[in-house]
Amino acid sequence: MAVKIKLKRLGKIRSPHYRIVVADSRTRRDGRAIEEIGLYHPVQNPSRIEVNAERAQYWLSVGAQPTEPVLAILKLTGDWQKHKGLPAPAPLLVAEPKADKRAAFDEFAKALEGGDAKGEAITPKAKKADKKADDAADAAESTEA
Repeated sequence: MAVKIKLKRLGKIRSPHYRIVVADSRTRRDGRAIEEIGLYHPVQNPSRIEVNAERAQYWLSVGAQPTEPVLAILKLTGDWQKHKGLPAPAPLLVAEPKADKRAAFDEFAKALEGGDAKGEAITPKAKKADKKADDAADAAESTEA
């Protein structure tokens, strides 16, 4: 049985993501797999690549052949060089961790406390209504005086 390491496509029409799988070479692209050994999300910036290096090394050592796209991924992660005994490549780019929403909210709340803002959302309609109310109050004060 010829075994291949290939990509199994998942996701929507224009947002693909893949699983790196070990499967019989005769199975369909998205068919049954022997084992899943990684993930590849090309749409994210930078691309998300996760490979279980131990399992990839095992399958390469028992003769599984990677397809061209998987070979490129294995070269990026350094698993192919490790299998062939070559020097390791430069490390992959990693996405920056997302900012904590709670901390950003707290900073915004502190900024509001320092200013003269009421802390309420003011839309253009609300501004017009407030202006009309202020004008009515001014008119009432002027008639009383």
